[in-house]
Amino acid sequence: MRAICAIDANYVRGGDIKTLFLDDAVTGQKVFALVLLSCALLFTDYFTDHLDGVRSTLNVVVTPVIYVANVPGRTLRGVEEIVESRSDMRDRLLSLEQEKLILSAQTAQMAALIAENNRLRELLGSAAKLRDHVLVSELVGVNPDPGKDEIIVDNGSRDRVQVGQPVLDAYGLIGQVIEVSATASRVMLITDDRHSLPVQVNRSNLRLVARGTGVSGQLELQHVQPTADIAVGDLLVSSGLGGRFPVGYPVAYVSELKHDPGRPFVETRATPSARLERSRHVLLVFSTDQLGTSPVVAP
Repeated sequence: MRAICAIDANYVRGGDIKTLFLDDAVTGQKVFALVLLSCALLFTDYFTDHLDGVRSTLNVVVTPVIYVANVPGRTLRGVEEIVESRSDMRDRLLSLEQEKLILSAQTAQMAALIAENNRLRELLGSAAKLRDHVLVSELVGVNPDPGKDEIIVDNGSRDRVQVGQPVLDAYGLIGQVIEVSATASRVMLITDDRHSLPVQVNRSNLRLVARGTGVSGQLELQHVQPTADIAVGDLLVSSGLGGRFPVGYPVAYVSELKHDPGRPFVETRATPSARLERSRHVLLVFSTDQLGTSPVVAP
């Protein structure tokens, strides 16, 4: 019995081996046949037009399949393009915002330069109208003491600047030099409560004294009689009395007249015509004695 079983097993194993070799042979034949068929089709397609109809039919059938197969790839590329486009747009927007900020700063700077240029033109135009010789000077400092209305300009004794010298801007009298060093000078403004100057009403030639009040943008006229020929809006100019300030420089405009019947004088206020808090450049006025033999002080 065991011998029969062994023979059957050997038979089965032998049969499997034969079947395996047989299958391999059949597979090889099929592959060879397919290769021959492919070569024949290629030859026929290349040298004849018998397969054109078949190719067209297959294209019609296969095209939708190809389209559907490409959908995922096209979708992925579309998403990538959208992401890249959004990223590029974000970078571009950031770049444009930075450019806008730079251009805004440059525009503001240009506007400031234009304004300063216009002020210099006005100042030089005012200097051309004066009979006296002048020197254009730049404001470089302000006295930090709130009780003193003083500025510092960048010309001093080496430019022949002297104590008591009048200082103007394009609109009127600013003050006078009270201290001089080699390269700078200290100027007391006409609004300082220590400062007084003789003025006259340009319309009526009424002579008065304008005194600083210590309040920015305000002067006080002293000893104004109730019957004095003066009105709000009148221009006050330097009278030249005392020899400190030349005649005819604009000083202020009358802004307020207040008469109290119980007082002998009218309380009179005036607003300086010069732009005391906004002038960056000023004019130092020179007398003939200061200039000596030099004909002109160049700005």
